[in-house]
Amino acid sequence: MILVFGGTTEGRKAVEVLEEAGTTYYYSTLSDGQKIELVHGIHLTGGMEVPEMIACCREHDIRLIVDAAHPFAEELHRNLQFLAKHIQAPIIRYDRIYPPHDQDLIWCKDYDEALQQLEDNHIERLLALTGVGTIGRLSAFWEKHDTCWFRILNRRASHFVAKANRFPEERLVYYETDDTSDLIRDLQPQAIITKESGLSGGFTEKVDAARQAGIKVFVVERPNYPPHTPNPQNVHIEYVNGPYGLRRAVEKLLPEFYPLHSGLTTGTCATAAAVAAVLASQGDGSFVRQKNRPLEVPVVLPNGETIYVPVSYGDGYASVFKEAGDDPDVTNGLEIRASVKPSETFEILGGEGVGRFTLPGFDYPPGEPAINKAPREMIRRNLSHWGQDTLCHGDDTKCPDPNVTVTISVPQGAEIARKTFNPRLGIEGGISIIGVSGIVKPFSEEAFIESIRKCMTVAQASGTERVVINSGGKSERFVKALYPELPQQAFVEYGNYIGETLKIAHELDIKNVTLGVMLGKAVKLAAGHLDTHSLKATMDKEFIQQMLQESGCDLDISEITLARELWELLPQDKLQPFANTIISHCAEYCAPLLPNGSLTILLIDDDGHIYK
Repeated sequence: MILVFGGTTEGRKAVEVLEEAGTTYYYSTLSDGQKIELVHGIHLTGGMEVPEMIACCREHDIRLIVDAAHPFAEELHRNLQFLAKHIQAPIIRYDRIYPPHDQDLIWCKDYDEALQQLEDNHIERLLALTGVGTIGRLSAFWEKHDTCWFRILNRRASHFVAKANRFPEERLVYYETDDTSDLIRDLQPQAIITKESGLSGGFTEKVDAARQAGIKVFVVERPNYPPHTPNPQNVHIEYVNGPYGLRRAVEKLLPEFYPLHSGLTTGTCATAAAVAAVLASQGDGSFVRQKNRPLEVPVVLPNGETIYVPVSYGDGYASVFKEAGDDPDVTNGLEIRASVKPSETFEILGGEGVGRFTLPGFDYPPGEPAINKAPREMIRRNLSHWGQDTLCHGDDTKCPDPNVTVTISVPQGAEIARKTFNPRLGIEGGISIIGVSGIVKPFSEEAFIESIRKCMTVAQASGTERVVINSGGKSERFVKALYPELPQQAFVEYGNYIGETLKIAHELDIKNVTLGVMLGKAVKLAAGHLDTHSLKATMDKEFIQQMLQESGCDLDISEITLARELWELLPQDKLQPFANTIISHCAEYCAPLLPNGSLTILLIDDDGHIYK
């Protein structure tokens, strides 16, 4: 069982990640006001001392602690380490993403140093954005200067703290919006003081507002946390700063929590290999001695979080073995290599086993290596700041191009590519390096829909007058006979995502679409289920009975278990009327998704006969 200590933005994100498992867990917050809606989680409310924590963990068989508390909650962090040692459980510290320590800000290790810095800089008019809990710590300043304002939440508990510290009520200002520009304009302070609260704490927005007003920014640095401080309890702590890292850490430390485990995209593997190659390189393409080569490297994902990826080395290259998790992926276990050499410009090349685009419709023109835009950008951004204190977190202005040429290769890529859709898409000679999020969730809906989008884009670029969407190889084989003049790229598989595929067709302004569907999916679609996966929709016998009646067919279907059994039960003269009814109901839900185009729906039986 997992116990999360939350009440923060990270706590809410942790809940979203854990809910994906469909497994019970516990979520602890200080007050009822921090409660959030849970489906599989159980709320625990109220502050707990260490003995209460221990008793709670024993009662609920807690074997993993997620510390998603505020970065400045130092006492709680220490207590959780003591708790973890006592119950023999590891901790996952879900921290925030922090921007770099820009030199134009005045950094203070604690509030005493902040007070000294304020005095040294002759600050008298100050807007404090450090929270109501810091009024007492800054009392030496505001008792001396009556032009100091504190921004607080306009709630009873905050007013109580301010009053207990005897802070003048007329100098309290409140959160109206997250934008501090209006407050700065109205109060005209010489400076603001804020905590190093990370991206999710609005740190960047506060600093930007002060910079625009031309005033100074004093920042109280976040408290250090192991491994940057001693770990006196010597407990096992995993550090993450985003949802993907949290899931992977849970999968590692408590494998049974998730029924299915996540994996890495080929883009993330290629990025990690490139980072490892650069970190191990001596600048001339040769590698440092083996003992100095990192065994895992940090990779910043497109969402800004950092994960760590195991790496290995060969003669002049670094590599990562593709880890697909429980997602059915023919690239699982493939070795993805990267070699680097100094260059005056940044360039990514495709080596052995990496395919090449031969058709338009991709991120890059024909002839380019099949390395999509997102992985290329991941490689560029990660390499641009390797070796510095922080990596690039979404701000491209701080990610200059690295001066290296990176070559990605996949030794078995050409062989494996034959088992993928690459040949059909016009990618020849190897696999493609892909991935939008950097992480593959098992049977990922996001990944499948993204592949549909790519196929639809290629179909459009082929110049076809019609795109034919179908559920798989069997239905496609039957439908192809109707459209012998269409190119291979015109046929796109939707799997179960009929609605999403039609929405993509509308977004791409595809005018003519044919939907081929077999009876099992058709009866679900006719009932309004645009996602026909068995986890989302089941066969509705009552609705099928209604459609039979609409077709003038009196048939007992109480014993059937599969929709395709209807083909054997229906009289010959009722087949077309029944097909017409199903197609009509399907069109009722599908046609509105393609408002500017023409949709043809084909119902296909098991022998390949097509009703339209």
